[in-house]
Amino acid sequence: MERIIKEKKKNFKSKKIIISLSILLILLIGFLIFEFILLPKIELKGKKTTIVKYNTKYIEKGYTASYLGKDITKQVKLSGKVNSKKLGTYKITYKINKGILSKKIIRKVIVKDLEKPKIEITKDDVYVCPGSEFVKEKVKAKDNYDGDISNKVKTILSKDKNQVTYQVKDSSGNTTNIIKKIIYKDIEAPKITLEGSEETYISLGVKFNDPGYKAEDNCDGDLTKEVKVEGGVDSNKLGTYQITYSIKDKEGNETKKDRKVIVSNGVIYLTFDDGPNSGTTDVILNILKEEGVKATFFVTNKGPDELIKREYDEGHTVALHTASHDYSIVYASDESYFNDLYSVQDRVKRITGHESKIIRFPGGASNTISRRYSNGIMSRITQEVLNRGFKYYDWNISSGDAGNTTEASGVYNNVVNSLRHDRVNMVLMHDIKPYTRDALRDIIKYGKNNGYRFEKITMDTEMITQRVNN
Repeated sequence: MERIIKEKKKNFKSKKIIISLSILLILLIGFLIFEFILLPKIELKGKKTTIVKYNTKYIEKGYTASYLGKDITKQVKLSGKVNSKKLGTYKITYKINKGILSKKIIRKVIVKDLEKPKIEITKDDVYVCPGSEFVKEKVKAKDNYDGDISNKVKTILSKDKNQVTYQVKDSSGNTTNIIKKIIYKDIEAPKITLEGSEETYISLGVKFNDPGYKAEDNCDGDLTKEVKVEGGVDSNKLGTYQITYSIKDKEGNETKKDRKVIVSNGVIYLTFDDGPNSGTTDVILNILKEEGVKATFFVTNKGPDELIKREYDEGHTVALHTASHDYSIVYASDESYFNDLYSVQDRVKRITGHESKIIRFPGGASNTISRRYSNGIMSRITQEVLNRGFKYYDWNISSGDAGNTTEASGVYNNVVNSLRHDRVNMVLMHDIKPYTRDALRDIIKYGKNNGYRFEKITMDTEMITQRVNN
C-alpha cells in the first residue's frame, strides 16, 4: 500500500514539474512573440560601442526601425550628445513609441586620445665634440590633449653611449620614442661676429680703423686670435672695399665673413618735418632701422608720444619744429615764437628726458609769409635762437613733398637728382606724407650704392642756413 502511495506522490510531482515547465515555455513563447513580433524594432548601424578620436567630430552611423514589417525609422527619437573635446564615455539613446509599446537602444561612444605626442627634434643624428661627454639637451614635446609636456621627456642613453632615446608619454598612455645615433665628431663651423656694422662708410681721406671681431667654436672655444684678415681700404680713393675674415677649427670646418667699407665724399642728412604721424612715421622708422640709417625728426606737438620716444630710443635726433606749426601764432611776435618753441621743447624733454636745442623754422629761415604777421621777425629770431643756445638748420635739397609732388617717384627723383659728393646734402622731407614714406627705401639704397654716408644732425653739425628775407 505504501508503495502505491509513494508512486502516486511521485507521479503527482512529475506532473507538477511538467505543468510548471509548460507554463514557463508558454510564457517564454509569449515573450518572444511580444518582443520580436509586437514590439517595434531598432537596429543600429555600426557598433553599439564605438570609439571617437579626441577633438574629432562624432558622426552618427545611422539606424533603422520597423513595426509589424513597416519602416518607421523617421519616428525614432535620439537623445544624448558627444563632446569630442572632452575625454569620456557618452551615451546616445534611440527610442521609439508605438502606442503603449516602446523600444529603446543605447549606443556607447567613447572619446579617447589616440594620438601620440610629438617630440620636436630636427637633427638626424646627435653630434658630440670628440673627447667630450654627451650632455642632455632640453627637448620640447607637445601633445594634442595635454599641450606642452616637455617636462615629461625622458632622455635614455645607451650603455655604450652611442645612442640616445628621447621618450615621452601623455596622460592617455600614448608613447613616442625617437632614437638618435650619437656621433663623436665636430661638424659645426666656427662663428665670426663682427663688431660694428657689416657695411660701414668712411669719408674720403679718413683712415679706416677695423672695429674688431670675435670667433667662437662649439668645440675649440675662442679662436679670435686665429682669424685671418684679408683685404684693405684705400681711404684716399672713392669706392667700395671688402675685408674678409676667415677661421678654421681643428676639424677643418671653415667660416668666412665679409665687411664692406665704402669711402665716400658725400654725406646725406635725412630730415623729416611736421610729425610724428601714425601710419607714416612708424613705417619710416621701420625702414631706417632695417637699412641701418639714422635721421633727424623736427617734431611738433601733434601725433602720439610713443613715436617720439621710439625715434629717440632708436638713436635718431629728435629736433624741434614748434608746437603748433601755425604761422599766425608762431610769427605773431618774437615772444609768441619762443612760447611755441619752448612748448615743443618741453614735450620732447618729458618724453625722452633730453633737452633738444636743434630747431627748424616753419617755412625755413628764408620764408616771407612771416611778413604778414610781424615785419622783420626772421632777422630777429634767427639771431636770438643762437643767443639762447639753439642751432637752426634749413636745407639745400627739397623732396618737394610739401608742394606739388604727390607721388613716391617724384619725391625720389627730386632727392637723388640733387645729391652731390662735394658737399653736405641736407634733405627736407615730411614724415606725415605717405609718398615720402614710400620713396624712402629707394632713396637710401641709391645713396648707399653711390658712395654716400647717412648721418643725423647733432650740435656739432655745421649749420645749413638760407638767406633771411624778412
